Amino acid sequence: MSEETTSEINWYVLKVVSGQEKKIKTYIETEIKREKLDKNLKEILIPVEKVIQLRNGKKVVKERNYFPGYIMLNVILEGEMQHIIKSIPGVMNFLGNKGKDGQVIPQQMRQIEINRMLGKVDALNEEGGIVEVPFSTGESIKVIDGPFNGFTGVIEEINEERKKLKVIVKIFGRRTPLELNYMQVEKEQ
Repeated sequence: MSEETTSEINWYVLKVVSGQEKKIKTYIETEIKREKLDKNLKEILIPVEKVIQLRNGKKVVKERNYFPGYIMLNVILEGEMQHIIKSIPGVMNFLGNKGKDGQVIPQQMRQIEINRMLGKVDALNEEGGIVEVPFSTGESIKVIDGPFNGFTGVIEEINEERKKLKVIVKIFGRRTPLELNYMQVEKEQ
């Protein structure tokens, strides 16, 4: 048996055009079904994380690729399978080492990498999202929730772990520090 083919199902990393991962995943699935090789493909994974962003004072949950430009395949790479996958528009190549003929020999992911990847994906899905910090220190904000609703101020500190901001507002002409969470403020327009 040559180095290029194996009758075992293994995880491989595929380098693709960034931003087109979902489209390429669909192409791969369609092409493999068309070629009647779907028994050789167990899973195609695009690791994503859920990110909560603030847009106009409202929470918006978006998915962001955790590894932009990469797709993970759990596949048996034998026969024409490798050629079919590499011929799909947007697919650059498998990650691996170059052989004597200059062609890339796909390298299997190590078990520790697979566990980390699958564990990371599970953890990201269970967490319910990561809040992206849409603010920066020195930025002017408007309080939109709580007893100081309607006040404007300037961000002095950002605590990413606690998702809190230290904001300085003027109350009766005096600078007063407030601790507010991300959802209580919006950028001043």
